[in-house]
Amino acid sequence: MGSKVHILGGSPPVEVALKRSTRARRFTLRVSRSSGRVTLSMPEFAREAEALAFLDARADWVRKHLARRPEGQAPRIGGKIPIEGVAREIVTGAGRAARLREGRVELPEGQEGPRMAALLKQMARERLAERATHHAGRLGRGFGRITLRDTRSRWGSCSSKGDLMFCWRLIMAPPEVLDYVAAHEVAHLVEMNHSPAFWATCERLYPGYESPRRWLRERGGEILAWRFDPLP
Repeated sequence: MGSKVHILGGSPPVEVALKRSTRARRFTLRVSRSSGRVTLSMPEFAREAEALAFLDARADWVRKHLARRPEGQAPRIGGKIPIEGVAREIVTGAGRAARLREGRVELPEGQEGPRMAALLKQMARERLAERATHHAGRLGRGFGRITLRDTRSRWGSCSSKGDLMFCWRLIMAPPEVLDYVAAHEVAHLVEMNHSPAFWATCERLYPGYESPRRWLRERGGEILAWRFDPLP
């Protein structure tokens, strides 16, 4: 229910978004591993002075988590980029589109970021459609359309109409991680919640899902930190 910005003093100063929420029951600090955005959520009628005291007492915690954030990278010729969990060498390519060929990415010079993103989106759509179809078939269910987005707060979602959304950066993770997320969202076709029945369906579709789920928690920030915007 509204937000404002506070500057946490010290070296360096840190911008913190103060966010009031009708659902919050206590003060909560969050540091985004992808963007570095710091958010302090507070109950709707909490005193701001108390929230700032809470923040000041945890200033070291905030800076420690910011320091652990993966360093942002951008695709460049001569560098490497993870695709399906493997660091692929990036070499100069001909034409206008990036291609994965013989284990290397052929990337034309100029607009490297958008061209690389286009390749990753194409690969992600093909792989996610194949895995979602596989898992849905095991449940005897169909799904609507598949949408790809560059999301930061979730890796996928399933709407009440059965439409699936996925973060296309999943193609950068190991194949089992993408497969798990596809299974997770397909499981929502029968259980639109995170109840024990839902997790039982996940286990049925993807036995041992805890391992790829842990990978996302521990290393998902690495693929979210990559930048694909065009250079100025």
